[in-house]
Amino acid sequence: MPTRTLYIFIIGVLLAACSRQQDKMTMQSAASCLQEAETALANDSIQWGETLLRKTIRLAEESEDWHTYYIAYQRLAEALSLSNPDEALRLMKKALTVYEQHPDDERNHVILLDYAGTYAAQVAYTAEDSLQNETVEPSAYDEALDFILRAYGMAEKSQMTDLMCQTLTSLANITWAKEDYRQSLDYAHRAEAVATEELRPGTLQVLARSYLSLNMLDSAETVYRQIEPGNDVRLAYIVQSNLAKIALRRIGATQVEDDVDDAFEQVEDIYYKALEQKAQYYQETLRQETANQQLEYRSKMYGRTLLVVVIAAVVILLAVVLTFRYRIRMQNQEKRRLHQEAEHQKTLLHQANEVVSFLQNFILERTEVIKKLNQGGDSLITLTPHEWSEIERTINAVDSNRFAKIREQYPDMTEDDIRLCILTRLGLSNRTIGNIYCITISAVQHRKLKLKKDVFGETNPDITLEQILNSK
Repeated sequence: MPTRTLYIFIIGVLLAACSRQQDKMTMQSAASCLQEAETALANDSIQWGETLLRKTIRLAEESEDWHTYYIAYQRLAEALSLSNPDEALRLMKKALTVYEQHPDDERNHVILLDYAGTYAAQVAYTAEDSLQNETVEPSAYDEALDFILRAYGMAEKSQMTDLMCQTLTSLANITWAKEDYRQSLDYAHRAEAVATEELRPGTLQVLARSYLSLNMLDSAETVYRQIEPGNDVRLAYIVQSNLAKIALRRIGATQVEDDVDDAFEQVEDIYYKALEQKAQYYQETLRQETANQQLEYRSKMYGRTLLVVVIAAVVILLAVVLTFRYRIRMQNQEKRRLHQEAEHQKTLLHQANEVVSFLQNFILERTEVIKKLNQGGDSLITLTPHEWSEIERTINAVDSNRFAKIREQYPDMTEDDIRLCILTRLGLSNRTIGNIYCITISAVQHRKLKLKKDVFGETNPDITLEQILNSK
């Protein structure tokens, strides 16, 4: 490989490696920012999580990381769903728009539609509260139902059982909010029929609530008792409070039931205040880690420098390997050339052997005794001992002492056996050989088979006496 070409190749590899590394760092920055935001939200630091999610959206858009882009919109909508349902719905619609322009997984499409429907229902429900318990028009929930029904249709078509359960549960919640309790009960039953173990508690809650709204107290109690809260304190409180409501409703203690609802609302207020305090603590911890992040940044710079050095070393090693492979390839080409020359010499030798064989047969055909054998026709042919000796001497002279070697290798062969071999070597027909021995053609064939088996030890019927003699 020329030196100039090698240098150009090394520079190209370095530029490609740096470009790929830069792209990878950009993609990783958006994904890592999303991961950091999710960690903040998991620690109930809502404000800091929102800030990181907005940063993730910007980075993902710049790097065209569309998956992270719509996921960040979805997470931000979730974070704002309680405090600002209208903004949450707007963000979820944006996530849907991004996904539909750059689809990657149909499951995510179903999930986004389900979230959008839930937030649309929440907007309608919030509007209902703002009207001081006045009934909102049923059309206010139509957008929510449209989103969820689309999601359910896609989940059912692809047989996504968990998402079928989730969307049916959402439909039950929306129809319950519309005070269509019969329809809510139907959706809840269908959801419970396909519920996975993980989704079963939420599905049972909707089912029990629908029974309770229809004043079917026995059925509601049965379903609530099927719910296993486990370590979920809030779910345990919901189950126990509703069982208490059922008991109070049975004895007609309406005022006590209202007091239980008020107590539950106060507990929720305490819970959310605790979350706010936890968020403040988490943000203080993050501020303390800022100095550590600067140190980490320096470490990353050192790491990138080391990476460039490693890439350069790899490129040099690659150049050495390519040079070595080039030499090996040249050696292989030389071996192939020598092999081709050997094959050519072999072909020439074969041609020479054919010429020698032609000359041998030409000489034999012009021997007087051979002419006598070839002109015999169907008449009796008689050869004197001198003529037999002449034939054998001629064959030995032109055929590398073939029969001298056979006599030496098989000393027990009779003279008749030698003569039969000579006639066979000359290529005479069985009819001509029969005329010499005064026997039939079948007798000649029998003698050949017996000679092949008894003298040469060959039992394979596919190998002829001629082939055995030619190999000697």
